[in-house]
Amino acid sequence: MTKKKKHGGRKLTAQELQIQFLKFLLGHPKKRFAPKQITEQLKIDNNRDSAEHAMQQLVNNGMVTEFPDGKFGVALDRFSPEEPATATEKPGKEKFQDRKKNTSTGKSAGNQRKIVEGRVDMTRTGAAYIVSEMLDTDVYIPIKYVNGALHGDTVRVMLFAPPPFRGKRGTPIQRKPEGEIIEVTKRANEFFIGTLRISRNYALFLPDNPNMPTDIFVPIESIADAKDGDKVVVKVTDWQEGKGRAPIGKVTQALGKVGGNDFEMKKILINAGFQLQHSEEAEREAARIPDTISPQEIERRRDFRDILTFTIDPEDAKDFDDALSIRQLENGHLEIGVHIADVTHYLKPDSALDREAYERSTSVYLADRCNPMLPEKLSNNLCSLVPEQDRLTFSAVFTFDSKDKLLTRWFGKTVIHSAKRFAYEEAQTILEKKPSEALKAHPRFAELEWALKNLDRIAKKMRKEREKNGAIGFETEEVRFKLAPDGTPLEAFVKERKDAHLLIEDFMLLANKEVALYMQPPLKARSEDKPAVAKGGAPIPFIFRIHDLPDMAKVADFARFAQELGVPMKTDTPKQIAQSFNELMKKARTDDRLKVLEPLAIRTMAKAVYSANNIGHYGLGFSHYAHFTSPIRRYSDVLAHRILERNLDGKTYRVDSAKLEEQCKHISNQERKAADAERESTKYKQAEYLSTRIGQSFDGIISGMIDRGFFVELMDSRAEGLVDFKYLDDTYILEEGNLRATGRRYKRSFKMGDKVRVRVAAVDLGKRQVEMELEEDVHR
Repeated sequence: MTKKKKHGGRKLTAQELQIQFLKFLLGHPKKRFAPKQITEQLKIDNNRDSAEHAMQQLVNNGMVTEFPDGKFGVALDRFSPEEPATATEKPGKEKFQDRKKNTSTGKSAGNQRKIVEGRVDMTRTGAAYIVSEMLDTDVYIPIKYVNGALHGDTVRVMLFAPPPFRGKRGTPIQRKPEGEIIEVTKRANEFFIGTLRISRNYALFLPDNPNMPTDIFVPIESIADAKDGDKVVVKVTDWQEGKGRAPIGKVTQALGKVGGNDFEMKKILINAGFQLQHSEEAEREAARIPDTISPQEIERRRDFRDILTFTIDPEDAKDFDDALSIRQLENGHLEIGVHIADVTHYLKPDSALDREAYERSTSVYLADRCNPMLPEKLSNNLCSLVPEQDRLTFSAVFTFDSKDKLLTRWFGKTVIHSAKRFAYEEAQTILEKKPSEALKAHPRFAELEWALKNLDRIAKKMRKEREKNGAIGFETEEVRFKLAPDGTPLEAFVKERKDAHLLIEDFMLLANKEVALYMQPPLKARSEDKPAVAKGGAPIPFIFRIHDLPDMAKVADFARFAQELGVPMKTDTPKQIAQSFNELMKKARTDDRLKVLEPLAIRTMAKAVYSANNIGHYGLGFSHYAHFTSPIRRYSDVLAHRILERNLDGKTYRVDSAKLEEQCKHISNQERKAADAERESTKYKQAEYLSTRIGQSFDGIISGMIDRGFFVELMDSRAEGLVDFKYLDDTYILEEGNLRATGRRYKRSFKMGDKVRVRVAAVDLGKRQVEMELEEDVHR
């Protein structure tokens, strides 16, 4: 008698068995299986009764359908993500609260398991949290249930109630819902940077990214010219889903045995999910675009080439995507044109260029380089509004009366010829009446001087009106670096924003706001606006830049913090919050101690994102706002141009609003990743700058406190480092609220906002960490 052959697998608990069955059926949504077939394929040793019981539980919960032939298939209708409420079908308050109640506990009616979709936020331990729009709280994923998902991936999660937890007195404590990742629907990154190790028949790639927990198998024919030990970029070609299976990839770029700042900047880009190079197909398409503009194309456009036009950009800018024109009309009114690079003339829908631009969605501006959304031929050449060259533009043209009141607006395709390329600093010298002799020698200097003064006057009036209407004047400080030829930072400084910067910003805000108002006008639209409205008055789907109201709980905490520093705030209404923040910003301009409050104030705000559902922009005080003015570096503006163009001159065109909303989510996510990469590059350069200044002393302000010590932000470079309490002359106790630390013996105290002088003690470039010591305590 022969023994029954075992599968060689393991026995699972009832819950684990249900999860494995469901994951298997989700991977084969169009097929039917008997429980025995699944256990054999998965090499599971549970007996027939337990397998059938597990499957029946899934049927009872509505997740699986049982067919007459005794086989089972996934109940597809149970797993389609909940659709967000549309503008015309918002759930009632009771329905919405019920849904939040059910999803936050991981259960729906009838004690059924629930599937949600969200984004992975990986922790250092390997466990993760899932951020989902379908829930009002994050979902905790234990490390054993992450199942190969990586940071930033979009995943589907099966929720289950967390184990009960009670406090010291037996009081039940509500915990975050928990779950298991059952499917990765979209990878956040398919390119990785790391070290290649080559053996006789294959190679292994060891990622530098701590969020990539597994090595990648590289077939020997896919290593290109890389050598053993080289730093390389690898693209994953097959994720090999399943426990214990390594992804397969190929080398796309060999970087050699390198290190230093250039390698670190490339690593930041790759780890954030941005390719270092454009695809060969996209580059070929760009190369085929003609370098000249045909007379027929110019004939189709409104011609601004004889009207004074110029650009104002940073000194080191290469992609000039906006220009201003100004002239005085016969009736004395001023006509001001905001001219934007006509990227959509060259970027055709669904071309390789367009697909790659959408995938990137944004240019990434690191501390020492730009990783452009578009190939260089477009971003720095054909689309860049360089001086003394005809350029195609999409323009917003406004007329102002003698009292600087906006009278009319016009949108359309144009052609311009820029007379001058200003750097911000150069334009500022004219506003300050200190132009250089070289600038005064420009053949059109008198016109340029007249233009800048008129634009500056109108800009200041618009700025004042925005603040009156509730706009918040956050002025985040931008750290810049003077670099050596090899990229090493020689100097770090805070970029100063003056009237020339604000002038450009004000007219871009005007164009962005007016485009949004045109596409979806308010109920009481101005009669002269001639807005775009579809037949029957239905709004035309458009891509808006929205900013929700602040988190009132966070604002209340911040207000208590500000009160400790002697800054009272009124926070009863959103308007009072805006007024209080503006008062704080004004005081911070003359009191360095209060500058530590500005980044904390920003954290109380919601994140601005893109959406087809307009809720206004709280931070700007606008009911309607979009991004129209930077299509060279933002794909959101590309979409705005395409939709706007097809709704001009009485035409009506509607895009699919659901598809547009999905595009908005992708673009917002890419923008977030780019911002993270930009911040990381700045931190690296700050640490690199201080690494050559070990032992030097700097003035700073206490910017944060933890149990170990306090953080100090340096005045010149805005680099931040930690002063550890253990190196001070006393044992320090952190007071409630983390605002002050006081010594037990000598009663000396340190508090947020205090000015101190510190010495740089050590720098860890890899971790971007700086250790500091109080200068007065260094020699004690």
